[in-house]
Amino acid sequence: MTLHKIAFCLIFLLLSCSKQVKNQQPLEILEAGTWVNLIDKDLSKWDTYLSYQIQPGYDGTQPKNEQGELVRPIGLNKPGYDVFTTIQEGDGTIIRNTGEYYGCLVTKEEFKNYHFQLKYKWGNKTWAYRKDLLKDSGILYHSIGPMAAEFWRSWMLSQEFQIMEGHTGDFWSQANSAIDIRAYKPESNLNPLAHESQDYLPITMHGPYGNYCLRSGNYEKPHDEWNTLDLYCFEGKSLHVVNGEVVMILKNSRYIDENGNSVPLIKGKIQLQSEAAEIFFKDIRIREIDSLTPEQKALF
Repeated sequence: MTLHKIAFCLIFLLLSCSKQVKNQQPLEILEAGTWVNLIDKDLSKWDTYLSYQIQPGYDGTQPKNEQGELVRPIGLNKPGYDVFTTIQEGDGTIIRNTGEYYGCLVTKEEFKNYHFQLKYKWGNKTWAYRKDLLKDSGILYHSIGPMAAEFWRSWMLSQEFQIMEGHTGDFWSQANSAIDIRAYKPESNLNPLAHESQDYLPITMHGPYGNYCLRSGNYEKPHDEWNTLDLYCFEGKSLHVVNGEVVMILKNSRYIDENGNSVPLIKGKIQLQSEAAEIFFKDIRIREIDSLTPEQKALF
């Protein structure tokens, strides 16, 4: 074989290897600022996990049947349960979440340092546990570990951007996650209240202020209108934004391990909750970010 042919073969081999490495990149987040659509009619970028149709009086223990036997959760990607379905509207796709069973859609990929955005509006149905309560759902971010790790036996360890009637933008720690939030200290039986003027409080089930914090204000639209939610996450900091208004400033995202050590929690999957209330999602997208904007940095 001539030197010319050998050189040509080597170049072809290098190009082939380079193409294979490039094709292994997760999703399409290859450069900052490029929006990636996370919704299609087949929900191909998501898995589904369903636990139970939780009943009033639930106390965190595994449900039992009429014979007193423990009931297994429905599980991951189990066919025959149409809790999450899609509807085509023009050129777009809408996800209908019936809420009939507790559980979630969970991304197949993990994400770090991103701007996540979706639109939601409420349906009319509620089920079992929430029949007479406020409609409820949520975005669970930095989700890691096994499913069904928290009180409701339905979700992964994560940080929650709450979606709830009158409470969209609130925060819950799921399982043993923790984070610091600019908030007023609670008194008596009140909860911490987020506000940009305040210092940071540790919000975790392991701390003095509990694992829940109220958003700074209510910026939700009427029941039958679409709301836009933006979640910014960068190196352990996050912002909850409801219809363009920052309602919570959070930093030092972490979890507490079995030895009581604090471990950074800055990347993971994203879960969309099914929580006994009908809700619709659309325009779900994500983009990688290199930093927060100067205006966002000033909030911290």
